[in-house]
Amino acid sequence: MRWNIIGSILATFFLFANCHGQTVPAGSEAKIVSGADQTALYFPELKGKSLGIVANHSSLVGNVHLLDTLLNAGMKVTRIFCPEHGFRGTEDAGKSLDDSKDPVTGIPIVSLNGKKVKPDSSDLEGIDLVIYDIQDVGVRFYTYISTLHYIMEACAQNNVPLLILDRPDPNGFYIDGPLLDTAYASFVGIDPVPLVYGMTPAEYARMINSEGWLKDSLKCAISYITCKNYTHSSYYALSVRPSPNLQNMRAVYLYPTLGLFEGTAINIGRGTSFPFEVFGSPDFPDTLMKYTPVSMKGTSLHPKHEGQNCYGFDLRNMSTTRLQNMKKINLEWIIEAYNLYPDKERFFNNFFRNLAGNVDLQQKIIAGWTADQIRRSWSDGINRYKKIRIKYLLYPDFNEYNQ
Repeated sequence: MRWNIIGSILATFFLFANCHGQTVPAGSEAKIVSGADQTALYFPELKGKSLGIVANHSSLVGNVHLLDTLLNAGMKVTRIFCPEHGFRGTEDAGKSLDDSKDPVTGIPIVSLNGKKVKPDSSDLEGIDLVIYDIQDVGVRFYTYISTLHYIMEACAQNNVPLLILDRPDPNGFYIDGPLLDTAYASFVGIDPVPLVYGMTPAEYARMINSEGWLKDSLKCAISYITCKNYTHSSYYALSVRPSPNLQNMRAVYLYPTLGLFEGTAINIGRGTSFPFEVFGSPDFPDTLMKYTPVSMKGTSLHPKHEGQNCYGFDLRNMSTTRLQNMKKINLEWIIEAYNLYPDKERFFNNFFRNLAGNVDLQQKIIAGWTADQIRRSWSDGINRYKKIRIKYLLYPDFNEYNQ
């Protein structure tokens, strides 16, 4: 089994289950079951078809990778499409990846985070059905959702249907952040949604399709296998790292806030054993918590401020329960970091606007707006989005549980 070859890597990924249990509201203890785990519902549709899969290390059926599951069942997989971080989920963020072949089966692997972000006609030639199965974290600048958008577009252009094996959204219990201004659309944000959008991949795909967000308002022929026992009030503990630097549920919950720091001069723990759990800079007061980023293969090659002492804020003492209850992006941290940083002209870089999805957030922080003022400026956009979102939900919403 090919995934035994990297068993030691996968073993390090199974760190999430002890962070907190998989739970659903109103006292229910029913286990959440992903779409991929419900093979009886989709295997009959796959027999005799030439399949492409959009997958990475998180594409598990139980403890067995989706690719092995399909091949062991006699299915014909002819092409693998992999997102950012690669098929095995071990590549650094943003690293350009080349096409390759699976070393065991020889199945071609098409990189969607390298020379191209969307399959072309030759990539889809001879494929009867594409299957999408990737664990997302429900944040607009987390690029797996961009890959879903482009897969849908390519399938629509080439008349290939798409089957989505749905997975829970671990940040799906709230909505926050500014809507994307399409003038700042990029691979870290394509569609006009808030930064935290509160939808699973299947729900999101339904919205993309019906709102006409694909190129030329194309429609992709989608089907999906929904999760069992999931609602948008569920606090779902991931059993596998969705990417190398999201190493526990605390980091997953902090990601919507700390991810914005990637567009600034601030280090967010890349190059340490606690990425997305701290933030700091060599230019902050040396009375703050100290850490030193180093180059780490597989997680952070040459991180920001490599080899320099950074001083900053340690968020590792925040409980997952406290972070669940926040239900918002913590703008206070970004504002505080900006105020502490001595060279204001160098605090933001051009990437910040792509991450924020607009120019307004940067301008308002510079102008001295408070977090509450900035959040209120988002409210009209969020309310418009909620009216769109509600049409495409497949699971009970958090509003039904007085959130």
